[in-house]
Amino acid sequence: MAARPEEAAQTAGLNHPSLGVKSMTATEMKEKQRKDKLPCLSNYAPWKDCFYEKVQQRCLNLQETKVKMIHAQKAKEEKVKKKEPCDWLSKEWFSEDKESLDTRIYLLDKLLPTLIPGVENLLMEVERKNLLAPDKEPTEFNPINFLGEYLMRHHPQYGISIKPGPYLRGMKMVLEQLKAEVPGTASERLARLKSEAKNKRKEREQVEIMKSQVKKMRKEALAVQFREWTVDVSGRIPVALVQSALRSFLDVIASTPIDVRKAVYDKKLEVVNTLGKKVNIDEFTEYVHFYTEHFSDDMFQEILKHFRQCADDFQEAIRHDTWRRMFAELFLDRDYGKVGLLDRQKILALLVDFYDNSPVAAKRGFCNPRQWPIIELQDIELADLWGGLDDQEDIKTERQTESAKTNREEDYHMLDREPGSEGQVSQEGNNLIAEANSTISGPAPEAVTVTSEDRAVADTDIIASEQDAPVAEAVRETPARKESFSRQHGSQFDQQTSSETGQQDEDLVQDQHKGPAHSDRQDSPAEASQEFEVPWSGDLLTSDLTFRYSSYGEKIPEDWKHDNTKFPDLCPIMAEIQNRGASSTRSAFDKSCLNLPQFVQLMEIFVGEDISLPTVKRLVAFIKEEYKQTEEEKMEQLKKIHRSSHLAQRKLLLEALFKKWDNNASGFLDLEEVDAVLSTFKEGMEKEALRKAKQHLCSRYPQLSRVKKLSPEAFQTFLELVASEFTGDEDEAIDNLVEFLTTSTERSSTECLQSSTRRKWLHNIQQAAESRGASVEAVYKAAFKALSQDAEAHGDNKKISAYIALLEENQLSPERGQILLRYVACTTHDAPYVLNKILYRDMKGVSFTAVEEGKPIHVPRVQLHGNIHFWNYDRPVEERKGSLLVLPLQDAHWRVFGILGVDTLRDQCEKTIFLTHEISFYQGVSHAFSKAYHHVHTLKNVLQMTVTALDWLYPRAPSIHTVTTYLVEPGKDKTCDYALRKMVTKENTGQKEIHSSPELLLRKENLLRDYLFKCTDSSAVIHASVCREQHIAVPLRDLSGRAFGLFDISIGHHQKLPPHEHKDLQKMLKVAQAACSEILKMSSEEPTDVLEAEHVANSRHAGILFHQFMLQDLRECIQKLDAESFAEMKSYVEPPALVHNTVKAVLLLLHPNWKDSEEIENWSQCKLKLDDNLIQEIYCFDPTAASVQVQAELLLACITGEHRAETEHQGWWPTQLLGHWVHTCLALAQGTSSPHGKKASF
Repeated sequence: MAARPEEAAQTAGLNHPSLGVKSMTATEMKEKQRKDKLPCLSNYAPWKDCFYEKVQQRCLNLQETKVKMIHAQKAKEEKVKKKEPCDWLSKEWFSEDKESLDTRIYLLDKLLPTLIPGVENLLMEVERKNLLAPDKEPTEFNPINFLGEYLMRHHPQYGISIKPGPYLRGMKMVLEQLKAEVPGTASERLARLKSEAKNKRKEREQVEIMKSQVKKMRKEALAVQFREWTVDVSGRIPVALVQSALRSFLDVIASTPIDVRKAVYDKKLEVVNTLGKKVNIDEFTEYVHFYTEHFSDDMFQEILKHFRQCADDFQEAIRHDTWRRMFAELFLDRDYGKVGLLDRQKILALLVDFYDNSPVAAKRGFCNPRQWPIIELQDIELADLWGGLDDQEDIKTERQTESAKTNREEDYHMLDREPGSEGQVSQEGNNLIAEANSTISGPAPEAVTVTSEDRAVADTDIIASEQDAPVAEAVRETPARKESFSRQHGSQFDQQTSSETGQQDEDLVQDQHKGPAHSDRQDSPAEASQEFEVPWSGDLLTSDLTFRYSSYGEKIPEDWKHDNTKFPDLCPIMAEIQNRGASSTRSAFDKSCLNLPQFVQLMEIFVGEDISLPTVKRLVAFIKEEYKQTEEEKMEQLKKIHRSSHLAQRKLLLEALFKKWDNNASGFLDLEEVDAVLSTFKEGMEKEALRKAKQHLCSRYPQLSRVKKLSPEAFQTFLELVASEFTGDEDEAIDNLVEFLTTSTERSSTECLQSSTRRKWLHNIQQAAESRGASVEAVYKAAFKALSQDAEAHGDNKKISAYIALLEENQLSPERGQILLRYVACTTHDAPYVLNKILYRDMKGVSFTAVEEGKPIHVPRVQLHGNIHFWNYDRPVEERKGSLLVLPLQDAHWRVFGILGVDTLRDQCEKTIFLTHEISFYQGVSHAFSKAYHHVHTLKNVLQMTVTALDWLYPRAPSIHTVTTYLVEPGKDKTCDYALRKMVTKENTGQKEIHSSPELLLRKENLLRDYLFKCTDSSAVIHASVCREQHIAVPLRDLSGRAFGLFDISIGHHQKLPPHEHKDLQKMLKVAQAACSEILKMSSEEPTDVLEAEHVANSRHAGILFHQFMLQDLRECIQKLDAESFAEMKSYVEPPALVHNTVKAVLLLLHPNWKDSEEIENWSQCKLKLDDNLIQEIYCFDPTAASVQVQAELLLACITGEHRAETEHQGWWPTQLLGHWVHTCLALAQGTSSPHGKKASF
C-alpha cells in the first residue's frame, strides 16, 4: 500500500511544526502562530505531482486505446457492409402499426437474432446431409433437437459471438428504427439527440462553408486592395503602416457607440517600432484578416474604403518625403557656418520674391507668404485681423494686373513654339492624360465641383497686398534680384532635356486655356508621372528628421565635453538631469531663425499639396542661388549659438551644484548657510561683492527677506550676481565659485545614493502631473507613494499615514473663520476617517499654525501635546501615540494654499519620531507636490480656455467640421518620445466631448497622423490631407516657444475655409495663444488685473481670460478710430437697420438709462454720439464692474440676426468693430455673473 502523504513527507525529511512546550514567551508564541499559518509541506510534496502526472498519462493512454479500438471496429463493419450488403427483406418488419410495435421489437431484439442463425444452420445441416432427397433413407437426425442444441449453445447469456449475416444486420437497423418510435424510452431520446446533433452538424458545416467562402472573398478583396498601396522594389509595405491604418479606423467610426468601437478589434493591436518589418501581398491579407475576420459586411466595406484612403495618403507621404529630403539637403547646403540655423526673415523674403514672380497657375498651389500660416498671427496688424475683407476695387485691380501678367507669359511661351505646334500640344496632352489614367492603379479621384465660394477663396489667396504684410519691408525687389529670378527661370534649367522643357511649356499653355476652373493640381500628367518613375526605396528617409537633427544647432559638443571634464564630481548629477529631461525633438519657435525641422516644415507649407516635383526643384534652386550670408552675419550667428550653448551648459552645471548641496532633496537651500560658505571664498576678500549681490537678489526676489530659502532658479541667479560683482571674466568667476562650492561639501557614497533615489521619487511626482491627462488624483498617489517608499527605505520601515488638505473660503460657517481646510486626499486606510472632512479654525490642531507661519510643525509625541485633533475616534486613547509632521504647501510666490500631514500613529514601535533628514525630504515632497499641483491646475485652465474659444468660434465658422484639442505629454526620460493626449473634441453639430479617459497617441502607432507630431516638433502650423479631409494643426506654445498643446482643425472636403471664416479662425487662435501665455505666466509672475472681476470676485479663470484678451484687441482697434471713421455712417438719413441697431446696442451698454429714449431711438440724435468721446468711453468701459448694469435680453434683441456679409461692406468696418465689442462685453458680463455656470469640468 502506498504511503500516506504525511508519512511520505516525514520519510523525505520534512518535519511539521512542533507543538512546542507549555512555557513559551510572547515572542515564541507569535513565531509559533506565524508558523502555524504556513501550509503543510506534505501537501506540496514532489511525489504527488509525479504520481498524478503518471496516473493522468495512463488514463489518457487507455482512453486513446479505447478510441482506436472503436474506430477499428467501425472500419471493420463498414468494410463488411461494402462486401456483403444488408438484406433488405428485413425491412418487412418495419411497419407503422403501433399495436404490434412492442411485439416486433421483442422478437427482433430477444428472439430472432439467435433463432434465425439457428434456422440457417439447421437448413445448412439438412442440405449437407441431403435429407430432403426423395430416395434418401430415413435417418435419426432430429431437426428439433439440432435447433434446440444450437439455441442452448448460443444463448445470449453466454456472450458467444455470432458473425451476423446480411439479414441480421438489416434486422439490427430495423430494430434501431423501431426503438426510436417508442416514446419516452432511452432509445427514442438517444435517437432524437442524434438527429438534433446531425442537424446541428449540418448547419455548422453549412456555416463553415459560408465562412470559408466569405473568408476567401475577403482575402481576395484584400489582395486587390493591396495593389493600391505603393510598394517597395520587393513588393512589400511596412507593417507599421498597416497597423496605423487599422488604428486610425477607430476614428473613422467615431460616430458609432463606444462599446462597438471597443469591440472592433477583439485582438490587441501590436506595436511595431520600425519601418523595416514589411509584408508582401499574402502576408498582408493574412495579417489584416486576422484582425477583421469578425467584422460585419458593412464594417468590412468601410475598412476597405478606409484602406484605399490610407493608400492614397501614403502615396502622398512618399511624394512629400522626396520634397522634404530636398529641403533638408538645401538647409545643410545653405548652413554655411554649420550652426544649425538659417535666417528666417531672409527665407521669408525669398519666398515672397519667388511667389510674386511665379505664374498665376502656380500661385494657386502656393501658400501666400504674406499671410498666415507663413507669417505669425502676432505679426498681423489688428486692423487687418479685425477689419473687413479686402477692398473690392483692390481685388479688381489685382485681377487685372494678374490677367495682364498671364497674357504676357502666354505670349512669351507661344512665341517660343514652332508654328503649328498648338494642335500637337493639345493632342499630346490628351494622349498623356489617357495614358496616365490607364496606368495609375487604384480608384479614380472624386470629381471636384468648383463653386463660386471656392473661386472667391482662390481669388482672395491670389491677392497679395504688400502694404498689409509685415515682411513687406524685407522684400524690396532690387533690379539685381529680378534679373536673377529671370535668369533662374529662363536659363538655369536649359540643361534639362528638351522633352521636359517642352512638356512644361505645354502645361503652362494648357493651364492658361483652362483658367481658374482648372483642377487643384496645376501640373501636366507628364510632370506628375516624373515623381513615380523611380520605384519607392522602401523607407521614408525624413520620417526621423526630428530625431536625427533634434540637437543640431542647440549646443556645441566640444564646449560641453570640455566643461564636463572640469567638474568630475558633478558629472553624474548632470547626466542624471539630462536623462530625466524632456525629449529634445520639440523645437522652440524663434522669429529670427529656423532650425532644420522648422525650415523643412516652412517650405512644405509654402509649396502646398498639389505642386509638381519640377516646380519644387525650381524653388530649391532659387533658394540655393539667392540665399546669401556675409562673413559678419556668419560670425554673429556662430557667436549666438556658442552663447546659447554656453548658457545652457551653465544652467545645467549650477542645477547639478544645487542638487549636490540639497542632499535630502528638500527642494531649497538655506540662504544664510550659502552666504556663510561664500563669505569664506578667497579668505573673505569678496565680502563686499557678496553683500551687493545679496542686495540685488533680494530686490529681484522680495520674498527672500522673509522666507530665507533659495530655489534652484534663485540659487543660480545668486551665483551669477556674485560673479558679476567680481573683477575679471564672468565665466571664469562662475567656474571658480562652482569649484569652491563643490569642494565645500563632501558626501559619502551612501548619502549620494540616498539623494539620487529621493530625487527619482520626486521626479515621479512631476511626471504624474505631466503625463496623466491633467489628473490631480495621479499626483496625490505619486506623492503618497514617495512618502511611503522613503519611510520604508530610509525611515526604519515606519508605518505612516499621509493626507492633503487645501484651503478654501469658508462659506458654510463664516462665524467659525474666514477659511477652512478640506481634506481632499489621504492614504487608503485613513479614507473612512479623513477624506472630505473639514477642519475649521476653532477646532483643535496645529495645521492653521503651519498655514500662518509658513513653516513645518513637528510634534514628536502627539499624546503629550494636548492640541491635536484626532479624526479616527475608533482608535483607543492609549494607542494614540506617535509623531506628527504638518508641512505647508506653498506656490511659486511662497503663498500657502494647503497642508501636507504625515503621522506615525499606526506604528506602535517606540522609535517613531521623524529625523531631520526625513523632515527635509518631506519638505521636498511638499514642494514637488505644489509644483505638480499647479501644473495640473494650469493645464485645466488652458483646457477651459480652449473650450471657451471653441464655443466662440463655431457659430462663426460652420465650415469647420471638428476641432480636437491635444496636450503634449513628455516621455519618461530624454530617450523616450513624447505622446499626445486627446482631451477635448467639438463638432460643428454643437456636440462637445470632454474625454474622461483621454486617448494617448504615440508617434510609432500613428504614422498616418504624423502631421500632429510634425506640428509639435516644429511648433509651426501644418496643413495636411488625411483620408481626403483637410486638416490644420495649430500649436499652442509655452513661454519658451515650444508646443505643449495643439488644435487639430478638420475642415472636411473643403480645400480652404471661406474668407470670413478664415479670419475668425485667425482671431480665435491669436487670442487663445495670448490667453494661454497669460495662464502660463500666472504660475511664476504676479498677474496684472485688467477687469474688476479679476480681483473683486477672484474669478480669474480661463473663460474670462479669452474674452478679456479679445476685448483688449478690440479696444486697441477702436481707439485708432476717429470722427472721420464714422463719416459714412453719419451720412445716412435712414440708416440700414444693422447700423442703427449696432449703435443702439453700444449706447445701451454704456448708458442703460437711455432705454426707449430719443437718444438712441432717433437716428438724428443717435449719430451725434459717434465722436471721440464715444471712442474714449468704449476704451475705458469695464463690462465686469459692479456698477455696470448689462441688459442682456435687450442687447441680444439689437444684435441678434446680424449678417456677416452686410458688416463686411466697404466703409462699414466701424460697425463691424462695434458689433464685435458688444458681443465680447456681453460674454464677459454673463460669464462673470455666473462664473461656475458654464465652466467645463476636467
